[in-house]
Amino acid sequence: MLNFKLATDQASQVISRRWLATVMIIGGFCIELFMSLAILSGVADRLAALILAGYCLVTALLWKQFWNRPDFRLKGKSRGREVFWDFLKNLALAGGFLLLTFGSGAAGVERFLRHPLASSHPYRTVQGDLQ
Repeated sequence: MLNFKLATDQASQVISRRWLATVMIIGGFCIELFMSLAILSGVADRLAALILAGYCLVTALLWKQFWNRPDFRLKGKSRGREVFWDFLKNLALAGGFLLLTFGSGAAGVERFLRHPLASSHPYRTVQGDLQ
């Protein structure tokens, strides 16, 4: 939001209609803001984390296309390598959000599928912790 024009210019490289690129940037900002608040507050946090994981994957594939950069190299000067690292960052964030969504075991996937809107209760304390 601090450099909205630059963000819209970047989105216009992938989306030909400028008004649609603007809508996509505003939509992305809303996803980032509201899903992050859901995770922080613990309200449907697992579903919000799943949405953010999908968002990170989509943004990596749409805007971090290092494979289309003519100067992508692993050694030497390369601006494409910066895009590659951003692509990997988005994949890592998606993995972290999936971990928040499902936990580290298969039981977490089953729990999520049974109750996708349930909270993971991140701030709940055990009664013994208070004494």
